[in-house]
Amino acid sequence: MKHSVYILLFLCCYLNSCGVKNKTSEPTEIKEKVNLLSELQNPDLKPFYYGVASGDPLQDAVIIWTKIEPKNELAEEKVTWQMSKDSLFNSIDKSGIAKTDASKGYTIKVDVTNLSAGTYYYYRFIRENDTSLVGRTRTAPKNAQQLKFAVASCANYVWGYFNAYGRMAEEDDLNAIIFLGDYIYEYGARKPEHIIDNRNHIPINEIVTLEDYRTRYAQYHLDDDLMQAHLKHPFIPVWDDHEVANNAYMSGAQNHSDDEGSYETRKAAAMQAYYEWLPIRESENHYRSFNFGNLADLMMLDERLAGRTKQLGYNDPEKNSESHSILGEKQFSWFEEELEQSKAKWKLIGNQVILSYQYYDNPNRRFNVDTWNGYPKDQSRMVNDLKKTENAIVLTGDTHSAWAFEVTDDPFKNYNAETGKGAVAVEIAVASVNTANHNELFSDSLVTAHEKNMLNPKSNPHLKYLNRRDHGYVLLTLTEKQALAEYKVVPTNKKRMSGVAVDTSFVIQSGTTKIGNK
Repeated sequence: MKHSVYILLFLCCYLNSCGVKNKTSEPTEIKEKVNLLSELQNPDLKPFYYGVASGDPLQDAVIIWTKIEPKNELAEEKVTWQMSKDSLFNSIDKSGIAKTDASKGYTIKVDVTNLSAGTYYYYRFIRENDTSLVGRTRTAPKNAQQLKFAVASCANYVWGYFNAYGRMAEEDDLNAIIFLGDYIYEYGARKPEHIIDNRNHIPINEIVTLEDYRTRYAQYHLDDDLMQAHLKHPFIPVWDDHEVANNAYMSGAQNHSDDEGSYETRKAAAMQAYYEWLPIRESENHYRSFNFGNLADLMMLDERLAGRTKQLGYNDPEKNSESHSILGEKQFSWFEEELEQSKAKWKLIGNQVILSYQYYDNPNRRFNVDTWNGYPKDQSRMVNDLKKTENAIVLTGDTHSAWAFEVTDDPFKNYNAETGKGAVAVEIAVASVNTANHNELFSDSLVTAHEKNMLNPKSNPHLKYLNRRDHGYVLLTLTEKQALAEYKVVPTNKKRMSGVAVDTSFVIQSGTTKIGNK
């Protein structure tokens, strides 16, 4: 009976991590969607209602972004952009004219080049007599004594307020916000009794078309906490599955059915909207790398659309085949070359789903085939790659829970849980910004039992921390000597409020794979 209860719990948790299909209506008319968005717009920001953003910082370049409300739907809009080291723009370092039209959803992205490394810049957009908010961004350093990143994932508008974004906006001296996926959710509206302060999805249907995806991004960008986070810090984002549909892979998704039309058409629409609304460089490959001088290289993986094959059942023998992959050969080869050539002290790996082995109640039963556990060939290859380097930290999102693992090829063989000897890397997995965690879906006793079982050294000796109750992010601080991971949590997502606390902190000394207390 005990095992039956746990199995039910894990099944429910897995379904929650994936999401639940929700089709409440047929798509609404575009005009109706616009009217709903207008209720969220701040008239003082016209025509730049959606704020500004920056991202993908290099040592000499950064993307700046905005979205303009056109004078009419047929107009080509021309906007002046300016960048300055001075917040008052008494001197202009860079400027130019950017054009946009309906084909881009009236979004504007500029890749500003020939900038100084490790430097704060302010930027703004101007149309005639209207000026946008002033954003602040930061280029990557060539050399640094310290780096700071906020690491986050999973923001679902209907589950409450984005307080975690608001607290990230208030962090000092961030080099970037590393966002690991699920920036939006594709699901339709929630039941009225579950709505928090009218935070329901626009449109109310599950999003499928380009206009649907654009409207959903517009709604999220109108949230003040998210707007402030973009205003204050550059983002380095990567998509997970909900930017398209739940449990997405190259050729399909769990949350896509035949009556929704072509998956390829839907995927193309989702990708176009993502590139329109996120401050990210557009390229053939979504995976990419960033150098932060002597201290860190960051490799952002794409574990959904670049090479993932369809998830298979745990007992399906095909899951061990050479063709069953989460990255695909092209991306894996790229990653291995990046890892081998890295000269930086710390190697950060932006990773959407949990890499580490996770066990339920005995060493023979792994769960959640949507993670690397469901792709054992690639999982083993990745762990073997990490054996060849030092100071690798895997940064993971997806689960709406916070975890800390010492990554091993087998936590029951050739690994010492007390000293960390035998581990090859550290995995830091972040809680959600606000997407429902397990404490919001199940009884406290079930969540307590689950955490206790998972943290049992007999089940997962390499798992050092698990929090399935709180929302927040990780503040990661890097120096030559150590990495400090602070798991920050917000008081609630049920109302907009300030306040953040450190639930726990871990230190990883350079040259080790041991998760130690601060």
